[in-house]
Amino acid sequence: MKSFILEAVRDWPKSEYAIIARMTKLLEEGIKAVQGLPEDRQNDAGEMLLAIAGNSDRYQLTPEQIEDVKLAIAETDRGEFASDEEMAALWKKCGL
Repeated sequence: MKSFILEAVRDWPKSEYAIIARMTKLLEEGIKAVQGLPEDRQNDAGEMLLAIAGNSDRYQLTPEQIEDVKLAIAETDRGEFASDEEMAALWKKCGL
């Protein structure tokens, strides 16, 4: 995998100089695919990329929490949501 190569570009619109990162083909394909997703999923992907790059000071999930999130995303993708009764029970349990 090639590393990023940064170069300055003159006469970039609205800027005298801009930095352009050349990316691997796989990363470029991944970014193009993510651009077609809804905004919330794009934000998820952006947060993951920032975390991988080490540019995120957000809370880091444990491997178990990551698996829970993956399960939750799969459930929502299938349209599986908690009923009003289940949500009421949860709020009551939480004291809300």
